[in-house]
Amino acid sequence: MTQKTAQPRVLIFDTTLRDGEQSPGATMTHDEKLEIAGLLDEMGVDIIEAGFPIASEGDFAAVSAIAKRSRNSTICGLARANFKDIDRCWEAVKHARSPRIHTFIGTSPLHRAIPNLDMDQMAERIHETVTHARNLCDNVQWSPMDATRTEHDYLCRTVEIAIKAGATTINIPDTVGYTYPFESAKLIAMLLERVPNADKVTFATHCHNDLGMATANALAAVEAGARQIECTINGLGERAGNTALEEVVMAMRVRNDILPYQTGIDTSKIMNLSRRVSSVSGFAVQFNKAIVGKNAFLHESGIHQDGVLKNVQTFEIMRPEDIGLTATNIAMGKHSGRAALRSKLKELGFELADNQLNDVFVRFKALADRKKEVYDEDLIALVADEATSDDNNHLQVKRLRVVCGTEGPREAELTLVIGGVDSSTDATGDGPVDAAFNAVNMLYAHNAKLQLYQVHAVTEGTDAQATVSVRLEEDGRIATGTSADTDTVVASVKAYVHALNRLIQRRMKSAPDSDVKTVSYKQ
Repeated sequence: MTQKTAQPRVLIFDTTLRDGEQSPGATMTHDEKLEIAGLLDEMGVDIIEAGFPIASEGDFAAVSAIAKRSRNSTICGLARANFKDIDRCWEAVKHARSPRIHTFIGTSPLHRAIPNLDMDQMAERIHETVTHARNLCDNVQWSPMDATRTEHDYLCRTVEIAIKAGATTINIPDTVGYTYPFESAKLIAMLLERVPNADKVTFATHCHNDLGMATANALAAVEAGARQIECTINGLGERAGNTALEEVVMAMRVRNDILPYQTGIDTSKIMNLSRRVSSVSGFAVQFNKAIVGKNAFLHESGIHQDGVLKNVQTFEIMRPEDIGLTATNIAMGKHSGRAALRSKLKELGFELADNQLNDVFVRFKALADRKKEVYDEDLIALVADEATSDDNNHLQVKRLRVVCGTEGPREAELTLVIGGVDSSTDATGDGPVDAAFNAVNMLYAHNAKLQLYQVHAVTEGTDAQATVSVRLEEDGRIATGTSADTDTVVASVKAYVHALNRLIQRRMKSAPDSDVKTVSYKQ
């Protein structure tokens, strides 16, 4: 009897909390970071890059707290190639069950010019900093930023230096999403062939999606010998984003015939994590997004519908339940009880404590009174909205009344709770939303500029909930707020106030040294 050969293991390195959070406006609160880290840990992510500890006191505190709470995952922090960054990173991750220091420096001609180091000086810097990191931690990852645009001879030289200095993982970043799949594969293969002791370390791939090829590039690198994929939930990340975790994991699962690799990911938890990351980051998932998009398992074409009804495999290459989607979308109504709501939310991936469930139940009943039927998407929006309604927020919407129509001025009467004190005003505007925003600005003076205002219907019908996203910019800080309500104007004001609360929180975060604010640390 022939014994089945175990498939090679590919490690999943999630950087949602570091590279993902670098998306303009995607800043998460301390509690949100801890929640997402906990969900990643439960899902089976091998390494969680929890943040950039020296960037701010808030980042340090979050990475440190995540390190102390982790049960399964290795907890990693990012550090530039200097002793101060590395020491701060170690202080944050050292209490983890399995800590890792990830240090990097830009090696391409463009990036070598930033610190004004020649090739020899940079080589010495790499040796010194990786050695220092390894003296603190047994698990050290090193990255040559912009590796795909670095001269091959120099890339081989620096990787060899990092391995000799004690790096246990070598990550090869395609920092600007420049490379093509066959190039991604050839680069990994070249390093494994040319660099001494390359077989003694793990090679990783970190791809950006500027040309829409992050997933393809990551999988090509794996085929060539990389055994760690750096990725984010929903592909969140700077510019066009990073490799999407759900895409590479499900690609290896669905096409295991040509991608014979295994991961430790519990794929049934993907959908819940996708929804939660979308909610806390304020970045909606596009409807046609692979794996987790709203339309990923919908069929409108008559031919497709007929085929799926006869045999679901005719037009579906994976089962919805494989990623945690429920098979049914049963509407709930005003007669549904607390137990039914708890059961439905659990089905959707939400485990709520009793006090949270009570809060959501009150909001559910209020919504059910306004809508004929409450669908799964309504409940997801309800839970997401409840998570943004913190009683400790500096600004809270207490009362709103608007007047609009074809005649007369559009007016808004608004009462905000500001620092625990009620403040009211009237304002006019070009429309009800403009008038309401003007009222907020009159009650709470600020310099933030509105960058984005989007409205999406959660479900169909005139009684549908609207989910509103608002993005604000103030002195280089960007914050996104979201809210849902059957009244679009109410949802708009709550989203606007949510974004302002996030800006207030960001003001309170201070970097330990001013250079961190200006030096790029993206990969």
